[in-house]
Amino acid sequence: MITLTALTAAITPTAADLEPVLRALLDGKAKPPGSLGRIEDLAVRIGLIQNRPDPRIARTDLYVFAGDHGLTQEGVSAYPSSVTAAMVGLFLSGRSSVSAFARASGVRVRVVDAGVDADLPDHPDLIAAKIARGTRNAAREPALTPEQVLAALLKGADIARAAAADGADVIALGEMGIGNTASAALVMHRLAPAPLDACVGLGTGHDAEGLARKQAAIARAAQRSDAAQPLDVLAQFGGCEIAMMAGAVLGAASMRRVALVDGFISTAAALAAVRLVPAALDYCVFAHGSAERGHPAMLAALGVRPLLDLDLRLGEGTGAALAAPLLAAAANLLTDVAALADVLAGG
Repeated sequence: MITLTALTAAITPTAADLEPVLRALLDGKAKPPGSLGRIEDLAVRIGLIQNRPDPRIARTDLYVFAGDHGLTQEGVSAYPSSVTAAMVGLFLSGRSSVSAFARASGVRVRVVDAGVDADLPDHPDLIAAKIARGTRNAAREPALTPEQVLAALLKGADIARAAAADGADVIALGEMGIGNTASAALVMHRLAPAPLDACVGLGTGHDAEGLARKQAAIARAAQRSDAAQPLDVLAQFGGCEIAMMAGAVLGAASMRRVALVDGFISTAAALAAVRLVPAALDYCVFAHGSAERGHPAMLAALGVRPLLDLDLRLGEGTGAALAAPLLAAAANLLTDVAALADVLAGG
């Protein structure tokens, strides 16, 4: 397993001097300059990540990181923690929403047991990486120990690095964990930073009474600790799956691969990774703008704009699966489209 020091050292900013080269190549294609809008920007981003003028996106691997949260004891979710394990089974059966979208997009899905509060049976598409059987209740005590946070980060990095070594061009991040919008809201509150009220949304299935209960529990957690540094914030408020996704972002960046970030919770993980290693932001592509309340402000704090705006708020990596074909299309723009000069010359 790579060390945090080595992982951090392996992540460098993308080469700014390559950008004008990529822009010139795009402007020279058989189309009016800039006519493909943000797809051209995406092509440049992919070229910079891969550090080449002819980038390739042939394979996207989507990892659904699953974990449970002690904060559910405070009523922050409309569903019990047992739903996390049930949904893992659904993912592995291939009958979930992300499974359907991934099949349509040609994306491979694997599930990572980062911290599910259940014993999960072996499955070819399940990665056993359990840090703990869920976190402790962050409203009353730290969710994770520093050692657990480090283990989760490094395991996530190893998963992403292994995927890259095996040929994946894109590491897409999804998640499942009852209560994890509450954890992500606390991570956003401290690392964006942003006022707590702006970070807390309905999550999955809350009514007004449930939202008030969730807000009160999150406020108690925030009052318990003044943590503001990335590793401390993850220990006080994070989840096993959130910390592991943060590590996956760093692992993808260390291998010059695209980290395709899904929605609110995945973005909270990316936020933690970027606050830990700022250069990691160069390797992130944000799939969609979630309908969860805090997501627009969190994206703004990172200074990024998502590819899609479909009012999604499911998680699972559904938005990442839908966005994946755009990355392949953008790379093909640089490699497969004829130069205007060749067309005019009859080539």
